Amino acid sequence: MDETASRAKATLHMICGKIAAGKSTLAARLTAQPATIRISEDAWLACLYKDEQKTIEDYVRNSRRLREVMGDHIVALLEAGPSVVLDFPANTPASRQWMRSLFERAGASHQLHFLDVPDDVCKARLRARNAAGSHAYNVSDAEFELFTSYFVPPSADEGFEVTFHGESKTTPSIRFSS
Repeated sequence: MDETASRAKATLHMICGKIAAGKSTLAARLTAQPATIRISEDAWLACLYKDEQKTIEDYVRNSRRLREVMGDHIVALLEAGPSVVLDFPANTPASRQWMRSLFERAGASHQLHFLDVPDDVCKARLRARNAAGSHAYNVSDAEFELFTSYFVPPSADEGFEVTFHGESKTTPSIRFSS
């Protein structure tokens, strides 16, 4: 297989959704596809900055630092052929623009997955996750509200290939091209 054919198969999967919407669960499902690698922001931040993640400002600073170092690596992976599931929140136009720069630089395909889950469902999942201790970070309802205040759903004018995932597991995903 030549380099162009290999690149054509590589896809950058991006995930948009509020805290506890199911982004990491979806990322794990997507990673089950052959030749697919998952990169988790939460795992990297918890390892590199575990004692520095106390406020939203800490998150913004540390996330920016991680993106600066990971960008070229993600491009190199896509150029090498495997697909990448970027388990980073694609929750603002700025974050999605950074992600766009990655797949465009690599000449890869892309798919933006939008998890459209109501706040009350996210909060219930968040409380259960906090109680179980199954996540690197415990997030309070107040922190959920603060992070959600920055959330901007993707719009058609951003030009992404979008797959919508609703709350119902029995409803199939709806695909459309922007």
